[in-house]
Amino acid sequence: MSLLQRLEMRQGQALVMTPQLLQAIKLLQLSQIDLATYVDAELERNPLLERVEGEPDGERANGEVAPEAAGDGDGEFDSAEPDNWMSTELTASSAEMESVLDTRLDNVFSDENPSHAREAASGDMLTLTPAPYGNTGGSFDGEAPDFEATLTSEVSLREHLSAQLDLATRDAGDRLIAGFLIDAVDDAGYMRESIDEVAERLGASLDSVARVLKLIQTFDPPGIAARDLAECLSLQLRERDRFDPAMQALVSRLDLVAKRDFPSLRRLCGVDDEDLVDMLAELRRLDPKPGRAFGSRAVEVLIPDVFVRAASDGSWLVELNAEALPRVLVNQSYYARVSRGAAAEGDKAFLSECLQTANWLTRSLEQRARTILKVASEIVRQQDAFFVNGVAHLRPLNLKTVAEAIGMHESTVSRVTSNKSIGTSRGTLEMKYFFTAAIPGAAGTASHSSEAVRHRIKQLVDGEATGDVLSDDALVQKLRDEGIDIARRTVAKYRESLRIPSSIERRREHFAYAR
Repeated sequence: MSLLQRLEMRQGQALVMTPQLLQAIKLLQLSQIDLATYVDAELERNPLLERVEGEPDGERANGEVAPEAAGDGDGEFDSAEPDNWMSTELTASSAEMESVLDTRLDNVFSDENPSHAREAASGDMLTLTPAPYGNTGGSFDGEAPDFEATLTSEVSLREHLSAQLDLATRDAGDRLIAGFLIDAVDDAGYMRESIDEVAERLGASLDSVARVLKLIQTFDPPGIAARDLAECLSLQLRERDRFDPAMQALVSRLDLVAKRDFPSLRRLCGVDDEDLVDMLAELRRLDPKPGRAFGSRAVEVLIPDVFVRAASDGSWLVELNAEALPRVLVNQSYYARVSRGAAAEGDKAFLSECLQTANWLTRSLEQRARTILKVASEIVRQQDAFFVNGVAHLRPLNLKTVAEAIGMHESTVSRVTSNKSIGTSRGTLEMKYFFTAAIPGAAGTASHSSEAVRHRIKQLVDGEATGDVLSDDALVQKLRDEGIDIARRTVAKYRESLRIPSSIERRREHFAYAR
């Protein structure tokens, strides 16, 4: 067989991943912090970009979620200002660029074949690999992360408690309540918000909040989440198995301890001098501020990307958070002035590239904001019962449902909901929180959220009588009587995820308790 060299022409179709398209994809999935860092770098690199300081001149982008489907309308970029700058002020209904950009995003990131190039208008051939979109150590362009990205940081008290929460419960309602309670713990380790206020904000029962608080108080360090000094010391003494009646009486009168009124303390606790000295020594070994071991750190507040509030007509008003949107302008007058004085071809090419990059950045930022608002509005519409009645009414929801409702691809919705949050009257929640698996309903009834089913299983177990422990089969039957079609193995899996013992172990515990 002979080897020959020859020229050959072929015609084909492939997607050309331009730098501008890559930029739009990157911006879509960035968090607020990453987006601000990216925009700052572009402002430093591109002389035609200017940051807008102060409040927006126009109205913030918003959309009202009414019973009818929200329309998209037509909008334009703000322009023709006195100094001939182009602003990135947004209108929620603007549809410009969405059809082009989202269609191209769909072609690139279709779940059917994500690692290969798709058909596009271009006739050029370009081989694409999935590496730039995979996990590259935090870098979208495949470069190694900066040295600072590899450094470790001190674990905060909130992170320490949240890590224990992940192991303590899988119930969605309990985790939501626990998140609020953990946020209310100050640097010293004390709970600074009453459980009544938390219950009212979340629409949860007072018993549920008290139960979750009791769970958090079992976390490390001992004494955490106490509401006062006496409770903090009591929790630590219980941890050491030293909270006997005499010590309980001593902790209840810390005012006498501060006054060093030893005769009154002896009478109150019913002990002699030697025992009282030992009790006071035990008290001094406790930590009155269990949270200070983690140091005092600046509070990192989660800033919502979208706000949701009730409208006067009973619908929901969804607004983009203007403070979370970088506002940049393209200085067209500066470009015109500098380009007239540019004689070298290299200078002209540089200015042309800067102008093109700046225009694409402003359009990409607008597209990102519109897409976030569109997805958030559909989430609020789908989870209306949650916003009205609380966690127990969370509906099953997946990316496909939202994507079909707003005419986008699932991959686009996935990128939008990553690292984004919604500010509500019940707190600031990640968008991913609203997506839960569905459990089919019995006899054709509506499906149920998997988190709601877990919550119901926990309620049934908590309501067991001493002599009537529910087996997994009994739980299946009760759930089916309530219209939830669920298999026994699924009940067992949910029960284990909630750290609920088997019926045999629970029966033994009830028997031992009764004795």
